[in-house]
Amino acid sequence: MKADASATPSLGVWKSLVRWLDSWAEDERDSLRDPHEIDWLRVVPFVILHLSCLLVLAVGWSWTAVAVACAAYAVRMFAITAFYHRYFSHRSFQTSRWMQFTFAVVGSSAIQRGPIWWASHHRAHHRHSDGAGDVHSPTRDGFWWSHVGWILCRANFRPRLELVRDLMRFPELRFLDRFDVIVPLLSLGGFYLLGELAAGAGLQTSGAQLVVWGFCISTIVTYHVTFSINSVAHRMGSKRYETGDDSRNNPILALFTFGEGWHNNHHRYQSSARQGFRWWEFDLSYYILRVLSLFGLVWQLKPVPARIVDEGRQV
Repeated sequence: MKADASATPSLGVWKSLVRWLDSWAEDERDSLRDPHEIDWLRVVPFVILHLSCLLVLAVGWSWTAVAVACAAYAVRMFAITAFYHRYFSHRSFQTSRWMQFTFAVVGSSAIQRGPIWWASHHRAHHRHSDGAGDVHSPTRDGFWWSHVGWILCRANFRPRLELVRDLMRFPELRFLDRFDVIVPLLSLGGFYLLGELAAGAGLQTSGAQLVVWGFCISTIVTYHVTFSINSVAHRMGSKRYETGDDSRNNPILALFTFGEGWHNNHHRYQSSARQGFRWWEFDLSYYILRVLSLFGLVWQLKPVPARIVDEGRQV
């Protein structure tokens, strides 16, 4: 007989706290969960990070802080879109092991969990897009669930390891994924140190100011821009391809997500390193990958087949 998931609440609290440090910690009650049950203890850091943006009222702003926030957003957005998504999830290009690890670390600093967790849930999404097995479909579960609710759900806490066997052979990726709190904490400390060094160089900022702008505000903006692909890009935009789901192309999202907004394109042909299929569809992540390929840092960028492009012209 299965144990009651509500039994021994103090043990449940302890296990939730342990998972802040070890995200692969087992909880035998996971199979009993309501698929929409929120882990409220793990919501606490998520809420605190959002509220911490209000500290800007105390630390103020400077051009240095704004520039660092923009740079942090750009670097981490590229790591999420080009590597977490196109590389780890879809293997749309090849790279070296050290580049793979470098961008896994940068992506981890965006606090969107580790690369194995991210890729496993994204692969599951494509298997069941807007269907019964899709954990973040706005069509089935509503806008806000698809945007943030599913991330805070107990049932989606662990990576789906059976879907990412290709990534599991790298111990460094397993470490980053299991202890996914380490990189964000080091990143927070790094922003503080950078702010103190910049202040010493006369750049009119401080450690606290760069933590608020470079870490907190930049992370929250990166969060919600990324999350909008799950929510907004399945509700608002145009459909060039009939994909059997509600994925849509949204040029505004494409601008802020470095090309991810061409979501209907992507759902039609997931393997391509390029998501803007037409010359005028701005895809910054792809352009950067092309530059990196000139230096031999990435290679074998998978193209969009001509038949797929021609198919879109007929719509």
